Amino acid sequence: MGEVRWLSEPEAKAWRFYIVATLKLRHRLHRELSEAQQVSLIDYEVLVCLDTQADGRMRMTELANFLGSTKSRLSHQVGRVEDAGYVRRVPDPEDKRGVIAELTPAGRALLERAAPTHVQGVREHLIDLLTPQEQRVIGEAFERVYEHLNQLPD
Repeated sequence: MGEVRWLSEPEAKAWRFYIVATLKLRHRLHRELSEAQQVSLIDYEVLVCLDTQADGRMRMTELANFLGSTKSRLSHQVGRVEDAGYVRRVPDPEDKRGVIAELTPAGRALLERAAPTHVQGVREHLIDLLTPQEQRVIGEAFERVYEHLNQLPD
C-alpha cells in the first residue's frame, strides 16, 4: 500500500468541517421538510431524481447510483414512498429482470408543495453564505469527486 500521506492541519480542518457541516446541513433540511411538508429529505430526493427525467421514470439501479445508495437500501426507501402513493414500481419492458420507479401524480404534487421549503433551506443554510466564486469552486470540486467515485468499481 505504500507510505501513508497524513493530512496536514489545513487538509484535516477541511475534511472535518466538510463532514460535520454536511451532516448538520442534511439534518436541518430534513427537519424543515418534515415539519413543513411531512416528507423526509431522502424521500424528497427520490422524488426529485425521478422528476429530473422527462417521463418521470428511472430504472431502480440507475436511481440507486444517482442517489449514492445500495439497491437494497433504495428498494426499502422506494417501498415507503410507494406505500404513500408517491411512486410506483413497474417491470422494465426492455429487461425482464429490471424494475422502473415512476413518479405518480401525487408524488409530483408533493414535489410542487415541498420544493419551495427545500430551496429556501438550501439558500439560507448554504448558497447565500457563499460568494458566486465559492459556489463555482465547490461545484467544480465536487463534480470532480463525483466523477472519480463513479469510475471506481462497486
